[in-house]
Amino acid sequence: MNAVNPRRWQALVVLAAAQFMVIMDTSIIGVALPDMQRDLGFSQGDLQWVFNAYVIAFGGLLLLGGRLSDLFGARKVFTTGWIILIAGSIVAAAAGNVWIEIGGRAVQGVGGALIAPASMTLLMMLFGHNPRELGKAMALYGAAAPAGGTAGVFLGGVITEYLSWPWVFIVYVPIGLATLAAVPALLPSVQGRRGSVDVLGAVSVTAGIALAVYAIVQAPGQGWSSPATLLELAGAVALLALFLVIQRTVREPLMPLGIWRTPGLATANLAMALLGAAWIPMWYFLNLYLQQVLGYGAFASGAALLPMTIAIMIFMIGVTARLLGRFGAKPLIVVGLAILALGVAGLSLVRPDGAFASDVLPASLVAAVGMSLAYIPAMMTAMSGARPEESGLASGIVNTTYQVGSALGLAVMTAIATSRGAAELGDLPKLTDGFQGAFIGAGAVAALGAVLTLLLMRGRRAASQSDAGTRAESLGA
Repeated sequence: MNAVNPRRWQALVVLAAAQFMVIMDTSIIGVALPDMQRDLGFSQGDLQWVFNAYVIAFGGLLLLGGRLSDLFGARKVFTTGWIILIAGSIVAAAAGNVWIEIGGRAVQGVGGALIAPASMTLLMMLFGHNPRELGKAMALYGAAAPAGGTAGVFLGGVITEYLSWPWVFIVYVPIGLATLAAVPALLPSVQGRRGSVDVLGAVSVTAGIALAVYAIVQAPGQGWSSPATLLELAGAVALLALFLVIQRTVREPLMPLGIWRTPGLATANLAMALLGAAWIPMWYFLNLYLQQVLGYGAFASGAALLPMTIAIMIFMIGVTARLLGRFGAKPLIVVGLAILALGVAGLSLVRPDGAFASDVLPASLVAAVGMSLAYIPAMMTAMSGARPEESGLASGIVNTTYQVGSALGLAVMTAIATSRGAAELGDLPKLTDGFQGAFIGAGAVAALGAVLTLLLMRGRRAASQSDAGTRAESLGA
């Protein structure tokens, strides 16, 4: 192993900032959506593509990003990811129509898919020599994710209210340039290794996910049983099946299928997919309810969501890790998803003449507690059974699963909301009815996740629980 890097803690600041920005990119646009819809001409149903274009590219290419990091060196891939993210941010900020905006967001997602796995590789290189230091570094790096989500919601509101929505993308340019300037001095140069890139696998899985989301989005207008919808869904299934065939036949696949024999991996990934499919639609439609029904401005909407995001950060860092050590992963995932379902069900009672204090705040805080309890245990369960040489792959798979679940869940809930009148922007009762339908659907998904986890996840051995608890407490230290 190389000598200990004397500037490793300064380097950690750069890596944590990258994690912060990648996660913030999924939340900062939330409160800006109504302004973007008005200026660019998005329909109510198509507005979700501002979010999903990023998530599909990010989630679909995470495994490829990890593979490229192995082959070409993590620092090179990290740098390339930032260059792409900056370019996508400029395109998204300058967009004058729907398609350019969606394209810019997809480019941002590609950049994020390179940055995230390269960051983890660099962190392990910098701190892998000392388990205690690694635990502290992972705690700080991990805290950057909820911090990014929190800052994104509030910062997006401030920027949109007092500047304009393009600035939610422009902010990435100076931060990205500052990060690139710090890379040569702070991040270690990592040698790549020989191997091949499964480009066909990456293309097939990303295209399959995108086509599935597109089919679900278009279904309310085309009809669920229309030839167009059925053909699109069949194409998505064919592309995803092709991906599995490729993974079985190529010499160096993106996702060796044998990893699914890892204990707990499949069930934990199912829980993560359903968690994303419940949480992201809830967050998305809560943004729209605050602005389009209650009449909140961008700043007020961001501030209204701040208690929920702060609660997530506090619980994830200060509470969940300790509970995980005491009770193990399965009870927390089941209870967390059940509490999330309860909170989202509470949001399904929102009214056209509702108020934040009664209709939104209590239920959103309950949902935040549920999310906080389920997320870390599911993530750690997915990774804890993997061999050391497979830990990066397991991490990539579970992150991909969460992002894909988020995209598909948002597409389904948008279809439900649209079918119940959420496209009628001037009609508050119809809008509210559509949003209620989306909340009911998201709550049902969370409840399903709790039931399936209870039935399918095997009880962890005492040693495994102890090991998971030790890891969790190190992350929350």
